[in-house]
Amino acid sequence: MNITASAVSVTVDDPAASSLFFTTHLGFREVLVTEEFIALQRDDAAADVVLQRCGDAEPRHQQAGFLLAFTVTGVAAEHERLRAEGATITMPLRQEPWGDVLFQLTDPNGIVVQLVEWAPWVA
Repeated sequence: MNITASAVSVTVDDPAASSLFFTTHLGFREVLVTEEFIALQRDDAAADVVLQRCGDAEPRHQQAGFLLAFTVTGVAAEHERLRAEGATITMPLRQEPWGDVLFQLTDPNGIVVQLVEWAPWVA
C-alpha cells in the first residue's frame, strides 16, 4: 500500500454551511458536491476535508463525528490483506457511484479508518 493523500471526513447536519465556512475563511475549494457530501481541497499539503450529511442510512453517516481517510493504491489488495489478518472491517469493499473504491475498518477504540482509491475528481 502506498498512501497518496489524506482526508478528514466530518459528519455534519449542514454540509453546505460548513463548506461555505471552509471556502470563505480557510482557502479550500469545492471539488465534488453530491447530495450526500461535499469534498474540499487546497493546493498545498493540507489534508482534504469531506463534509458528509448526518442522518443517512449508511452507518458512516448516522451521527456527527469523523473518520480518518487515506487515499491508497491497491485498495482491493489491502482489503483482502486486512481481512485475512483479522482486522475489523465495518464496511466491505465497494465502489461508489462516482467511481471511488473504498472500505472501512475500525480500531479497538472505535476510530473509523477508510481506505479509498479515488476516481479522478473533475471540478
